[in-house]
Amino acid sequence: MSGAPVVVVGAGPVGLTAALLLARRGLPVQVLERRSAPYGQPRAVHLDDEALRALADAGVAQGFLALSRPMRGLRLLDGSHRVLAEFARASSSGPHGWPQGSMFSQPDLEELLLAAVRREPLVELHTGCELVGLARDGGVTLDVLDRASGARSRVRAAAVLGCDGANSTVRRLVGARMRDLGRPDRWLVADLRSAQPLPLWPGVHQVCDPHRAATAMPVSGDRYRFEFRLLPGETREDVVARLPALLAPYGAADAEVERVAEYVYRAQVADRWRSGRVLLAGDAAHLTPPFIGQGLGLGLRDVHQLAWKLAAVLAGTAAERLLDTHQAEREPHARAMVRLALLLGRLMTGGGRGAAVLRRAVLAGVRRVPAVARFATDSRTPPLRRGPLVVRRGRAGRRLAGSLLPRAAVVLDGRTVPVDDVLGPGTARLRLLLPGRLAVRPAGGGEVEVADADGGLSGWLRGAGAVAVVVRPDRIVLSAS
Repeated sequence: MSGAPVVVVGAGPVGLTAALLLARRGLPVQVLERRSAPYGQPRAVHLDDEALRALADAGVAQGFLALSRPMRGLRLLDGSHRVLAEFARASSSGPHGWPQGSMFSQPDLEELLLAAVRREPLVELHTGCELVGLARDGGVTLDVLDRASGARSRVRAAAVLGCDGANSTVRRLVGARMRDLGRPDRWLVADLRSAQPLPLWPGVHQVCDPHRAATAMPVSGDRYRFEFRLLPGETREDVVARLPALLAPYGAADAEVERVAEYVYRAQVADRWRSGRVLLAGDAAHLTPPFIGQGLGLGLRDVHQLAWKLAAVLAGTAAERLLDTHQAEREPHARAMVRLALLLGRLMTGGGRGAAVLRRAVLAGVRRVPAVARFATDSRTPPLRRGPLVVRRGRAGRRLAGSLLPRAAVVLDGRTVPVDDVLGPGTARLRLLLPGRLAVRPAGGGEVEVADADGGLSGWLRGAGAVAVVVRPDRIVLSAS
């Protein structure tokens, strides 16, 4: 197996990010993509600051910030587009030093990732190549079809990551199946461009109308996204014919329609994420409704939390059973987010006229409760469950283990840098010395003292009753004391 690459199947954002993360840990990677050219159409439009940690470790976070814009919160509207509630986000950065939510066009992100992959000597990208067979025989052997010539070849892999989307070939070849958590939901998605800014608030608009639920949002630059739920028996063509009338309340009737597509939003999680050294990530492992904007974010979390484990196993510094923690950690987290999306979707758009009246009454009260507003705008996701790499002992451990360390600024040798730059690529320990002073011990290195630039880390530790944390390579807290 020496020298065999890790093969990533799928060159979407999750697969390309996985390839960069693995290469930055010294692993040779081959990416197989069945399309001969990027898809080029908008799909994902939102990413939160937790998932942006994966792009940072892949070396493209600054590029992403340049092509995205902050998402300013959520407005809930009734069927007449009157505001039921508004949950605004501050324009300042969140706990990780970035906006808590960012809007972007997926083709822009894919161009950014492709450029980074082409610069990375350890990554080979093969387009127009389709995976048609897979055998596990001490390693993994792939049968690959060149779609242009019809020629077949075999690729020997140290491991395989199936990042090939909702209709995953890798998932099918290993015999894994998707399990439904909720009913499918049909929507028409329209991506627009407008040379003149549309009169939209800079956050997400959710129309809580049981007759015609809808979502509208500025994306980035001159791009906008509109989504309309299809009614029972209604076809794509029915709604496309009515699209100008549906867009008119947003001042968008005359905007350029770049793309219109029918999507069936599903709530599903795969029953098996690992077969030997073949592992699933992203939409190959889970599908979520769009109501919390976590589809891409969940996939980036998958590969961020998997890359360092796979690198350790392939280097011989960790046992194969470390790979069992991939599904053990990621599936419950993904399942919780899918169920949350289902719940919020029902609360915001479900029911009949009676539900709409109740929704208005309830929202009139809750929007004045600060705790509810914080929940609606907070980008934090649930901590990982207890396990071999999440040790919840004591009060501090119960509060912090499994959660993401804030990417706070620290001062080292007179330079202000993110704490990630001091932690290094391995498991590290961080402890509180005095108010505003911290000690960091990277893996294999000596302890260095840093200043807490804005008090964010000191406050985070003290708030949980902690004086020290052990931080995994993916910046998840392993333990706290």
